[in-house]
Amino acid sequence: MPYKEPKIEKLFYTIGEVAEMFGVNTSKIRYYENTFDILKPKKNKKGNRLFTKEDIENLKLIFHWINNEGLTIKGVQARIKEGKSKSVTTTLSKVEVIEKLEAIREKLLQIRDEL
Repeated sequence: MPYKEPKIEKLFYTIGEVAEMFGVNTSKIRYYENTFDILKPKKNKKGNRLFTKEDIENLKLIFHWINNEGLTIKGVQARIKEGKSKSVTTTLSKVEVIEKLEAIREKLLQIRDEL
């Protein structure tokens, strides 16, 4: 059996890496950190923000609500408060399913156009 190199995933991401993932400026990430209490990046001795996978998943959820569902900042804050009594991760999995379905739809439309 051939040796498989284990996939190494980072535990922490810098604010620059996170901003690049979402295609926004670091100032927007800092603003969201101060606005939404579910974002709690760790800080090192220098004060640099270090985001975990959970922080990134929460950011995905926030960006989805703002960009795709058209919620305002206050609307997102209300949904987060509502989600604390429920499970925010349940909503996250719904967002991931929607994103996958949209990608499949795009591929199907491309195939249809080719036919």
